[in-house]
Amino acid sequence: MATYKELLEQRDSLEQQIAEARRSEVSAAITQARELIADYGLTAADCGFRGLGAVAGKIRTTVAVKFRGPNGETWSGRGKAPNWLTSLEGEGRHRDEFLVAR
Repeated sequence: MATYKELLEQRDSLEQQIAEARRSEVSAAITQARELIADYGLTAADCGFRGLGAVAGKIRTTVAVKFRGPNGETWSGRGKAPNWLTSLEGEGRHRDEFLVAR
């Protein structure tokens, strides 16, 4: 029966072999994938990958300003209230004072 230290050495050796085998196989897979993409003229969309940035099919639009502060600050009314508005509310002013007329 092997000792604890011998088993640890075997494990380290196996982990190194595993890492090298993975690097080699990943490299071969990448090469093969690139060849197939080039041969068939595939795009990321063809392969089911989303493009960078916005989620495929959704267009990011700007939201209309709902509140405007005394110094021209704006807030759409979505998400956490900005510091300028919360500080004014802390001074006793009401949020409705800053509503933008539509």
